[in-house]
Amino acid sequence: MIRMASVEQALALIAEHGAARRLGRESVALAAAHGRILAEPVTAQVNQPPANVSAMDGYAVRHADMKLSATLRVTGESRAGGPFYGKLNPGEAIRIFTGAHVPPGADHILIQEDTRRDGDTVTVTFEQPRPENIRRKGMDFAQGALLVPAGHALSEGAISLAAAGNTGRVSVRKAPRIGVLANGDELAEAGSQLTTGQVVNSIQPALLAILCRWGAIALDLGVSRDTEEDVRKRLAAPCDVIVSIGGASVGDYDVVRSAFAAEGFAPIFEKVAVKPGKPTWFSAKDSHLALGLPGNPAAAMVTAQLFLRPLIAALTGATPEPACLQRAHTTTPLPAAGNREEYLRAVLTLDAEGRAHIRAAENQDSSMLSPFLTANALIHRPIKAPAAAAGDLVNIVTLK
Repeated sequence: MIRMASVEQALALIAEHGAARRLGRESVALAAAHGRILAEPVTAQVNQPPANVSAMDGYAVRHADMKLSATLRVTGESRAGGPFYGKLNPGEAIRIFTGAHVPPGADHILIQEDTRRDGDTVTVTFEQPRPENIRRKGMDFAQGALLVPAGHALSEGAISLAAAGNTGRVSVRKAPRIGVLANGDELAEAGSQLTTGQVVNSIQPALLAILCRWGAIALDLGVSRDTEEDVRKRLAAPCDVIVSIGGASVGDYDVVRSAFAAEGFAPIFEKVAVKPGKPTWFSAKDSHLALGLPGNPAAAMVTAQLFLRPLIAALTGATPEPACLQRAHTTTPLPAAGNREEYLRAVLTLDAEGRAHIRAAENQDSSMLSPFLTANALIHRPIKAPAAAAGDLVNIVTLK
């Protein structure tokens, strides 16, 4: 057990324990697979396009017949879903529409803007320097080709690609069941009549929403009071992970970690050298994991991005994101960093020349939620990072 983990150590331990408890797989309809992680690759069951098809409306012809002012006899028609089954002969043209099969014998599509039609004949009105406007069979992908690799999250584009490959069902990792438990006598539900000493439970509904976006099944475990007994009775929910919010500091009423320990969760790390988010903790029990986030709203949101998303990825076998360093020019000076890695809420923009600029929120207090309304990135300040002047390049993490 590590009492104070670095961010790097915490992420390594989360990846290790998540991978050791990787979830099983299930088959789901492609239309219901958005955001799920592929357990098996998707390969093409067909060619795309399935045959040579026209890229334009016009006439399927032999390029050898394409002399300026040449007149061809129109002998048939090919449309999407209604191909021409005959063969194109010299001096003939087949009326064709975008996406329709190109008949045998044709090697060029004469677009209709380059023609003059008169009854059953068509005349070439513009030079045709080369054969073109045909999408060749298998141009996008060939039967048997890898379309979407295992570990890939099924985005709209991936779903469309799999469907084009004639896949109707996919094998995906089961979505992790993640329970979210808030803690504190002071917490009241949004919309309720507040009494003296109460604050609104603002982080739990946000985390429940963000978990759904990250591909998990979110379970609301309610709000526990500041007693071990009340915390413990909420830990029997059938979850792969329990995310606890608050109650993990060193105050007299911070009972969450001791309650988890009493239920058999062994601590893996107790704190993280990160700002905001030092009280973040991680424990394990058999096939279950627990991740404790700070009670301060901004700290909880930042640490969810830093540690909860990677935990979901480890449980589902999601392909790790490329380890590329993203940087932007800070628009404001930044003070030197201290003994913890710092993550500042910020707004990332591109200027007219495509340069990335980032502006840190003026107030970085860990209780502040308002900066998240516009924040789309975090400025990452390594331990002991020197002060940065306006215009300096700084490391950034984009928010997902």
